[in-house]
Amino acid sequence: MKHGFFVTGTDTGVGKTLISSALVHYFAQSGLRAAGMKPVAAGCERVGAHLLSEDVASLRDAGNVDIPLEVINPYAFEPPLAPHIAAEAEGVRIELTIIHEAFKKAADTVDILVVEGVGGFRVPLNDQEDTADLACRLGLPIILVVGLRLGCLNHALLTAESIVARGLKLAGWVANCIDPEMEMQQENLAALGKRISAPCLGVVSYQSVADFNTVAMAFDTQEIRNLVCA
Repeated sequence: MKHGFFVTGTDTGVGKTLISSALVHYFAQSGLRAAGMKPVAAGCERVGAHLLSEDVASLRDAGNVDIPLEVINPYAFEPPLAPHIAAEAEGVRIELTIIHEAFKKAADTVDILVVEGVGGFRVPLNDQEDTADLACRLGLPIILVVGLRLGCLNHALLTAESIVARGLKLAGWVANCIDPEMEMQQENLAALGKRISAPCLGVVSYQSVADFNTVAMAFDTQEIRNLVCA
């Protein structure tokens, strides 16, 4: 693996999967061997002998490297609950060591790997560790997805502050409009740009039907290129 990124968000439901899939698609279209990984997924459906989430399916569709499902998604749960609660309900403990081993297997097969977190940056994974601990364990630069809606300024700035406080690199952020009626969107974007010490990688307009191919075209091409040249 030449490059890897960990995608987190200001909250759940802000479009992490859409942005992660778009990034994987963008890199694959650029001629790189690219894949996505979602170590923990809840709200999965049973497909044959496997549990599969829509998020994981999207990441697989976006990439151009075939990696076993159990590698790109080592923990899958049916209940649409917080991951540590879903795991406890099934008598499972989410172990960062297992995720890290799967990550290394995936990384060995690609040029670039996009790892999508679950929920926000501090969502618990077990009784002691959360997604911030996972991000630290993997040691990847972070891409923050900001869900543009009322309250996003506080959520974005607190998350950016938490990322830096953990000693991680905030490589960039993507603004994703999840509220089509949000007022003063440009003013909010300007406020974020002044306060987040990382480049904006793109601004994604509201989409009633998500399409990672379309979203990939909203990225700032130069800033994305800078990511893989850093």
